Amino acid sequence: MSHPRLPETPAALETRRAVRDWLGTYAPNGVVAVGLSGGADSLALTAAAVVEAGAVDALVVDHGLQGGSAVVAAEAAATALRLGCRSARVLTVEVSGSGGMEAAARRARYAALDRARDGRPVLLGHTLDDQAETVLLGLARGSGSRSIQGMAAFADPWGRPLLGVRRAVTRQLCADLGVTPYDDPHNSSAEFTRVRLRAEVLPLLEEVLGGGVAAALARTAAQLREDGEVLDVLARNLLASACDGNGLLVETLATAEPALRRRTIRAWLLAGGAKALTDKHLRAVDALVTDWRGQGGVAVGGGSSGIRLVAGREHGRLVLSLVENEPR
Repeated sequence: MSHPRLPETPAALETRRAVRDWLGTYAPNGVVAVGLSGGADSLALTAAAVVEAGAVDALVVDHGLQGGSAVVAAEAAATALRLGCRSARVLTVEVSGSGGMEAAARRARYAALDRARDGRPVLLGHTLDDQAETVLLGLARGSGSRSIQGMAAFADPWGRPLLGVRRAVTRQLCADLGVTPYDDPHNSSAEFTRVRLRAEVLPLLEEVLGGGVAAALARTAAQLREDGEVLDVLARNLLASACDGNGLLVETLATAEPALRRRTIRAWLLAGGAKALTDKHLRAVDALVTDWRGQGGVAVGGGSSGIRLVAGREHGRLVLSLVENEPR
């Protein structure tokens, strides 16, 4: 099937260039899937990918959270085929679980895309504006540089070619194509923190600071991610040196710089089953190395019902153990 040509507008050229660069770096075989919501960002991404990639398969997730969602999903799939996708599938999911509707919908969406991708990378339509919002959310959590590194251009299997492209560009490309994007009502609902960041906080920051805030936040994320990748390599080396069976040698950890030591401890805890680690957790475990006064272990958020995962110090080693909760 011949692919439709995109108009040679500034929006089309910028979006195509971003997708072309991403494909050249991460998917040289050019066969990809695209997570298509029907919104402007994913529609623009799909249109550019069809021109730049060897083959594009659209995956449309129907969360079933709104009346008429099946119709919206079917229309998005039809648009994908008109744009030149090789195939378009609608994936129906059930949204449930803890953490609120937004988090539950995200889990269901990513799980469905992962099941359907058939070994292909999945391109997602996150833009520079989304990256800026993510950095602000990370700042609010206050859990260190990792939380403000934003989203990666590629975190296998998820690809984000448009992290350097503004949301306004994707909307303009849709207009250039004569395609009407779907505007999800949830994207304008003030009950969601990200929506308020988008509609209230970022515009105010742009006004007060004289513009360029979103781009500056995205640059900061990219710089921190580069730094973080180097630190992760060093931490893996330190982890290998400090490993002693299932534990870590305190003597080896104690000679490392604090930032590197805590990064190493974090990797070890996560590999051991720790969940939802915070800076408070890491500093408490770090104190078992640097400020040892015989204190007890630190619960690190893993385990199961009635059982805690605890990091402690025994005979010069950090160790993980499962401890039953004390009856109340």
